[in-house]
Order: sequence, then C-alpha cells, then structure tokens
Amino acid sequence: MAKTIALLGSTGSIGQNTLRVVSEHPEEFRITSLAAGTNVDLIIKQWQQFRPSLISMGSREAAERVRSALPDSVKVVWGRAGLEEVACDPQADTVVSAVVGSFGLRATLAAINAGKTIALANKETLVAGGELVMRQAKTNKVAILPLDSEHSAIFQCLNGEKHQQVNKIVLTASGGAFRDYSRNQLKEVTLEQALQHPNWAMGKKVTIDTATLMNKGLEVIEAHWLFDIDFEQIEVVIHYESIVHSMVEFKDKAVMAQMGTPDMRGPIQYALSYPDRLPLSSEVLDLTKLGTLHFTQPDVERFPCLGMAYAAGKAGGTMPAVMNAANEVAVERFLDGAIPFLGIEQVIERVMNAHNPVSVGDLETLEEVEQWARALARETPVL
Repeated sequence: MAKTIALLGSTGSIGQNTLRVVSEHPEEFRITSLAAGTNVDLIIKQWQQFRPSLISMGSREAAERVRSALPDSVKVVWGRAGLEEVACDPQADTVVSAVVGSFGLRATLAAINAGKTIALANKETLVAGGELVMRQAKTNKVAILPLDSEHSAIFQCLNGEKHQQVNKIVLTASGGAFRDYSRNQLKEVTLEQALQHPNWAMGKKVTIDTATLMNKGLEVIEAHWLFDIDFEQIEVVIHYESIVHSMVEFKDKAVMAQMGTPDMRGPIQYALSYPDRLPLSSEVLDLTKLGTLHFTQPDVERFPCLGMAYAAGKAGGTMPAVMNAANEVAVERFLDGAIPFLGIEQVIERVMNAHNPVSVGDLETLEEVEQWARALARETPVL
C-alpha cells in the first residue's frame, strides 16, 4: 500500500523536489493534500499532476483564485488554519514539513498531535520549539525523520548504532557564496552575489542563511534536538565539494560518513521510504573524477552567525527562538535592500543581547517572544 503524504510548502524548493520523488515512485507514494504560499499557477499545475483533495494557500485571494480554477470536489482553504488542516489531513499518514521559517512550528505540532509521521525540512521548527516538539513527539510516539541532507546523513550513520557510543557528530558546510571573502569584501557584497550558492539550488532565505553560516548554526541546534546530543559534541567543518554530507565519530575513533552527489532528492526519498531504500535517478558519485575532497575549520570571526547559534543553543529556553526570529527579519530586510549583508549579523546580535531567556512552557510563550523579537529586529538600526 502506498504511503500517503500531506506536503506543507509544496511550491518551494524542498516541496518541488519532494513531488519529483513522488512522481518517480507513484506505486510507493500518494499525495493527499498540498499547502503553499501564493504561487497560484504552480499549485494548479501540481494539482493537475497529483490530484490531491485538499489544498491550502497562504492568503484568501490566492485561495479564491485556486478554488475558481479547480473542481468543486477539491477543498481549498487558506491561512494558518488552512495550513494546520493540511497538517492534520486524516487521509495522510506522513506530513512533509517544508515551509520556510518558524511559521511551520504550529502546523508541525498539530501534525504530531494528530499522530502523523513527520518528515522535517523546516529546521526553524526545532530551532524555535525543539523542546516542545520533541516532548510532544515522545508523548504521541511519533517519528521525526530529517530531510536536511546533513541530518539525514547523521541519521543514516547512526542507524543500528548505540547512542552512548557516539563521541561527536560532524556537520559539513559548503561555506556558502562568500567562504573565501575577507571581512572587507563582505562589506561590499550584493544580493545577487549572495544568492549564488556554489553547490546547491535552494530558496532565497536558505541561500542567504548559508552565506552567513547561520544555516549551519540552525542545523547545530536542530541536531542537538534530533539526536539528543550535547552542543560540545557537535562540530562543524567547511567542505567545499558537498560530497560528504556529514559524519559521526564513535568512542573508538572510527568515523562513519554518508556521501553522495549534491541532490536533495536523496535525503527526501530516504525519509519517505524509510526504513527501505528505493532507486533514484540521480548522478552516480564517482570519487575518481573528484580526485580530492577539501575540509577546513569555519571562521567564526568572519562569520559570527555560527557562533551566535551555538551561544543561543547553549543558553536554551527562548533564546534560540529569539535568535531565529531576528534572523528571519534581518534576512527579509537584506532581501528587500534595506540593510547590507553584514547588517544581518548586527540585527541578530542586538536582539539577542536585549533578551533574557525564559523556559519554554508552551507554544504561546514562544510566539510571544518571537513577536517581540521580530518587532525589535525591524526597528534595529545597522551601521
């Protein structure tokens, strides 16, 4: 019987790659519902191919346009309530959480409480609400399977291994568009340059996060929650080729690495097909053609966002949510041309310095501090 899937964020990069995986294996997977933002034309094309019975859009206007273009048998909803309705779709046994930003947290929690298996690409969900999410997942006996290439790699390396025998995990990072730039060069970079990732094709927000190394910082916090491991046991290395997706070092100093060509369909398909593996029409990894793989230490003086993420994770409580919210607003401001590239880190640092973290008791606490952090991040001046 095919696995049934509700896809949150179907028109984004991860969402589109998920649908490519589904289309390669129609006998294994079936899409029951889709949630998107405002890309009406693309969601209509996706419905024509996969015929889900439920669609949610980001706005009322987009939902009305979709509703007028599809048969009456398709239910079209919108907004945060619509996203949660897709997340709780009774026809779906698996929810792919691929919306961008902390907007996906509430919907992911709703899916967990509905007993769905979670295939998680929305890293902000665990950054902002890791304590809540993992607690709810344990209570509801729900599996959370990582879709990020790095966390999928760690998940695969740990498969069948004993947690107490892990010495550390090593997350690899491409280094982003500016990995060889000096601080002086970083002062002058443009939006167009920042969106030119050397290895991966991703959405704008993730690509900018990669350029600041904040993306890797978010992944450090995500790994802490996914694998129940201390921050002192999580290391980041810059790996230019993006072939080694991440590694695990064990107590006996043996290191296991998961390798492959840079293709997001691989980790997506593994999460959907787990515990099985299916064929994938991707490029075969040929190490003889590569010849050499390069690894270097990240420079947190040139890219302080990585250090901020470690600091937020160790501070705990509401600090990671505040850092994440400030980063989302700062990236938006950079994308809008309102602040320079280095203004992103200034906004995050100032918002974090203004916050005294408290424990995360419930979702309302998180949403309240996130709202505060966003407001402050919008008003924070930069040099």
